[in-house]
Amino acid sequence: MKAILSFLWEIVKIVVVAMAIVVPVRYFLFQPFLVRGQSMEPNFENGDYLIIDEISYRMRPPQRGEVIVFNYPQNPSQRFIKRIIGLPGEKVEVREGRVFVYKDGREITLDESGYLPQSAQTPGSVDLQLGSGEYFVMGDNRTFSLDSRSWGTLPEKEIIGRVYLRILPFVAFAKIEVPAY
Repeated sequence: MKAILSFLWEIVKIVVVAMAIVVPVRYFLFQPFLVRGQSMEPNFENGDYLIIDEISYRMRPPQRGEVIVFNYPQNPSQRFIKRIIGLPGEKVEVREGRVFVYKDGREITLDESGYLPQSAQTPGSVDLQLGSGEYFVMGDNRTFSLDSRSWGTLPEKEIIGRVYLRILPFVAFAKIEVPAY
């Protein structure tokens, strides 16, 4: 009987230590995310399993080109995945199938060739001035993405974190890098 209690006590200690490690990591540092839908194709496919870095934005602001996961502003119970195109204080225009970003009245050249096909067009017509703490986000599959062109700016408080790793499918395992503009 004493051996069984000793064994159970060891199991309890292992579980407590494991939970003390896993719970803070899961809730404050990294969390999983499963891609649903086609808005980020060809870079992220339906069913991709990602790891989201939640800590980076506590130390620095989000950067243009980063792929982020956030609470959808019109229904915070839903989580979306999109790419940051416009930063706070900038002006974003979508016209003639292209995206234009302006900072202090000067156009910023967006070279999206690293993640969009050459033939990609960006449908819609948008002219938005971003305020403090507001971001403009878009899916990589511009034709079929519900994004800032439809519902406006993304408040910074809704951002959960940036996509850090793609875990599944194994053949596409990779650390997700930010494109150079």
